[in-house]
Amino acid sequence: MRKIVARLLSVSMVAVMIILGLAGCGKSKSDSHENVRGNYTAQSVTKGEVDGSISNASYDMDAGLEMTGLYVEEELLPEQFNAEEYNAITENNFKSVKNYPMSTFSVDVDTASYSNVRRMITSTGEVVPDAVRIEEMINYFKYDYEKPTGDLPFSVNTELSDCPWNKDAKLLLIGLQARDIDLDDRPSSNLVFLLDVSGSMNSPNKLPLMQKAFIMLTENLNENDRISIVTYAGDERVVLQGARGDETMKIVSALEDLMAGGSTAGAAGIQRAYDLAEEYFIEGGNNRVILATDGDLNVGITSEGELTRLIENKRKNGVYLSVLGFGTGNIKDNKMEALADNGNGNYSYIDSVLEAKKVLVDEMGGTLFTVAKDVKLQVEFNPAYIKGYRLIGYENRLLNTEDFDDDTKDAGEIGAGHRVTALYEIALLTSEQEIPESDLKYQSEQRLIDSNEWLTINIRYKEPDQDRSQLLSVPVDESNYSSVMPENLSFASSVAAFGMILRDSKWKKDTSYDMILGILDNLELSADEYKDEFVSLVKKMKRVG
Repeated sequence: MRKIVARLLSVSMVAVMIILGLAGCGKSKSDSHENVRGNYTAQSVTKGEVDGSISNASYDMDAGLEMTGLYVEEELLPEQFNAEEYNAITENNFKSVKNYPMSTFSVDVDTASYSNVRRMITSTGEVVPDAVRIEEMINYFKYDYEKPTGDLPFSVNTELSDCPWNKDAKLLLIGLQARDIDLDDRPSSNLVFLLDVSGSMNSPNKLPLMQKAFIMLTENLNENDRISIVTYAGDERVVLQGARGDETMKIVSALEDLMAGGSTAGAAGIQRAYDLAEEYFIEGGNNRVILATDGDLNVGITSEGELTRLIENKRKNGVYLSVLGFGTGNIKDNKMEALADNGNGNYSYIDSVLEAKKVLVDEMGGTLFTVAKDVKLQVEFNPAYIKGYRLIGYENRLLNTEDFDDDTKDAGEIGAGHRVTALYEIALLTSEQEIPESDLKYQSEQRLIDSNEWLTINIRYKEPDQDRSQLLSVPVDESNYSSVMPENLSFASSVAAFGMILRDSKWKKDTSYDMILGILDNLELSADEYKDEFVSLVKKMKRVG
């Protein structure tokens, strides 16, 4: 790694930077390290000497690095800092119904991708392609779906029309609407807040925003709920243990007294959080750890496999895990999403007080109370009508065909009031859409069942306290098609198209910002501030692009 010699920066400037870093708002040396990590990359700081009052300003960093002044590595410069991590996404391709008649995936109600992308657009106008998970962007918004009837935990809604960006395909919407719960009659909650208070959280859009978010949540609890708070930095600390939900001032005071400081090395935070969740476990209640961090996930278990196994085991015992991400420059999006998925919880990214209110107040039921678990969708296409299909998004939720009937296979959860939306591009037999397929020696003369159904949507789900799944099937035929695109499908298609542009998808075809805005112009969105904001994001990217 090449060193930038001190002559590139005056000794006085280096000294000032180090003094400010060590000051750290009056915190310790380890605190100042984390302030540096919060603004610069923590990958390269080397030894040297400073000719001045600071002659030996070295300290250990959680990456095992040192800083002593004279030499400053290139990656330490602010404009080059970005330690955010995203898993690479390989987009779904069109599949031949002849070769792959079934499409199987787990539901996803995470919304972190949309608020994270929104943050990127509003701050710089530059979006990391792999941060764009189209299904999460679509599922961020509310849709006008029918409510479930009877004992079903959710309703199944379908809309079918022409695909606006692909003249050779139809566009199918599958929408699940979970039943709402009366918050006055909701199950009691046993919540453990596992909060990152390391020095990197010392930023206005991190710890202060996190405090406001949890205070909002606290104000909606009652005397039957239990709240514990565990913080982690240099070590874990139990700030509050088993407080009643109506002890609002006690909980708020504990949250307001939190200060950022220290490294993120070696705390046993997550184990302590789970211990408290089990100690105050409420039978039939919502027992959950809520992890809030800017990306420093050193919560006491360094092995990713060991951490996953712990979360899975606790999930089986009825303690779920949800994850909230805060701040910029350090988000470990890939790991945070995986933790929430393994913990039967949600992953949300909080970029503003408004988003905190949306996640933890307006949608509290869906965030905290599960109405159906291990929800899987399997769409079976009829080769007599459909020659190919493409599932838009859900790349990291795909399942094998045999996983659908396997009740031991974990899948997604749906919370009270939640909506799940999925889109398929569908190529009819008459379509000119090219669909790659292989010849099948033993199935070339396959007999087709006489049916007018285009496809069947099969859904497996478990009641929250059950281990055996139930099956729900909904057929779709030509009668579902409408040449005038329904409103739910219109808006969802505009979000999908926007995501494809941001990802520079190979399947975007005729997609453009003008096309998206043309669809949105025909919708009445002013009553929904989030959809209205979406329009402004599209317009901004049109100007930038």
